Amino acid sequence: MKIENLRNRPLLEVQSLSTHFFAEEGVVRAVENVSLEINPGEILSLVGESGCGKSVTGLSILKLIPSPPGRIVSGEILFDGRNLLRLEEKEMERVRGNEISMIFQEPMTSLNPVFTIGDQIMEAILLHQGLDKTEARRRAIEMLDRVQIPSPETRIDAYPHQLSGGMRQRAMIAMALSCQPKLLIADEPTTALDVTIQAQVLQLLKEIQREMGMAVLLITHDLGVVSEIADRVAVMYAGRLVEYVSIQGIFGQMRHPYTKGLLDSIPQLDAKRRRLHAIPGQVPNPVDLPVGCKFHPRCDLMVEACKKEEPPLFQVDGDHFSRCIRWKECC
Repeated sequence: MKIENLRNRPLLEVQSLSTHFFAEEGVVRAVENVSLEINPGEILSLVGESGCGKSVTGLSILKLIPSPPGRIVSGEILFDGRNLLRLEEKEMERVRGNEISMIFQEPMTSLNPVFTIGDQIMEAILLHQGLDKTEARRRAIEMLDRVQIPSPETRIDAYPHQLSGGMRQRAMIAMALSCQPKLLIADEPTTALDVTIQAQVLQLLKEIQREMGMAVLLITHDLGVVSEIADRVAVMYAGRLVEYVSIQGIFGQMRHPYTKGLLDSIPQLDAKRRRLHAIPGQVPNPVDLPVGCKFHPRCDLMVEACKKEEPPLFQVDGDHFSRCIRWKECC
């Protein structure tokens, strides 16, 4: 699927990306024929259950897929007019952490426990910005202050274990933004945090994104997070993109049964005390995916045609796409 963009040229274009892992049990098609784009200054959220291919998509963009067993087998990743898949490793090293940064899921495992927070932030600054150590330390303190870490002049010399979970996540954000990237990939940035801290981190991300004018790929399983921050949403299931829509459409006019299932499974407080719905069945084994639509074993709208051939992404309206042959009857 080629997504046509009538606005300015996208900052990032992922076209027909497929990333596979070759295991003894068989080939895991973690990402299969995925296309998406992000415009300058836009927040696109990539949503789906664990194991659907969201994080692998983010890692593929940065060419961080471990090989073996993984490999990007096809597609293009165009960033600012360059195909990242054609760049040599030395060229990619100049892109990572400088033009494209990533916040990983769990800061305690992403941060090095034997180096101070300041050392880890300064590393990227020294590598990409050409500053000396004094200037790099000053920049690191500014970034810690920018992400609202109190007493940044002191905290810069703290080790990761000396910070709370929320503070570690803020330090990760400071590290990712220290070189003022054009694109930030945030992989489940609030998963390990309590609800109050989640809201604070999301608000912080949104404020900094607007201030810096950067684009963001927000990877999450939480549609509540999506509603707070995203402009558009790409929904993934079993390595495929199944719906691609604006934030208004995802909550008002979704056109795929899986998206509807995700929305119905969000706890809500209302006068009717609506029961919590769950999507029936289980996520399929990635080595043995069903023939046809990958969601059909769990779908209430399933017909015989769904079992025979995988549907393409149908254009519902404008920038709204759905991988469902019954999208007109859905939701």
